[in-house]
Amino acid sequence: MVGMMEGKAGLVTGSGSGIGRATAIALAKAGAKVMISDVSDEAGQETVQMIKDQGGEAAFFKCDVSNEEQVIELVNKTVETFGKLDFAHNNAGINKGLVPIGEMETKDWDITMKVNLYGTFYCIKHEVNAMLKTGGGAIVNTASGAGIEGSPNMAPYTASKHAIAGLTKSVALEYGQKGITINSIAPGATITPAIEHWAKTSPEQYQGVLSSLPAGRMSTAEEQANAVVFLCSDLARSISGVTLAVDGGYTAGKMQQ
Repeated sequence: MVGMMEGKAGLVTGSGSGIGRATAIALAKAGAKVMISDVSDEAGQETVQMIKDQGGEAAFFKCDVSNEEQVIELVNKTVETFGKLDFAHNNAGINKGLVPIGEMETKDWDITMKVNLYGTFYCIKHEVNAMLKTGGGAIVNTASGAGIEGSPNMAPYTASKHAIAGLTKSVALEYGQKGITINSIAPGATITPAIEHWAKTSPEQYQGVLSSLPAGRMSTAEEQANAVVFLCSDLARSISGVTLAVDGGYTAGKMQQ
């Protein structure tokens, strides 16, 4: 994908680790200038340094996406730093309230919605207005396999990710004729440090999950990032309003156990 994003500039939220970091690095490798955004200064600056060490261009702006004023500042800072906003990956998210809904604390529901759904809304709202000034752009949101199917003991997360998929479709209809595409990725089980730790501490559970995956393995953060880069690129200009499952076929159906 070298050169695929040459001359483009944009932002990635939640890019201090995981899928967000992998996406920011992949975008930079493809030639883009990337504004790194995260609630952690240390993690965000580390991503910037990783990109610079590989010859890419990046800057950092701390942002809590649940705060609309901070999102406005993030978008403005990106335009100020790079001159424009060609793409955005709205990736920041949390997963709180991992209990049946009858046992759930309302505060866990509220904060999950505030970060995942409201945060995505704030980002899209201000990103489209920046993109309209330069003739359009591409937005990719991070939904989830839990935004396609239900998931027990994850009601707020599942509801927020389903909502992101619907929001993506609506915005695609609103801005398609104005040069803006908007899509979502729906990551399935993806290797992260937490998953690697779980594999070591609960190997039987881990193997049980692996056996349910048609690909026979979990995705990597880099594979999720590749999907985002494609959707941000000019190769995907006719793709909009789609939630793309990047899950090795998991949501296609269930494996026989």
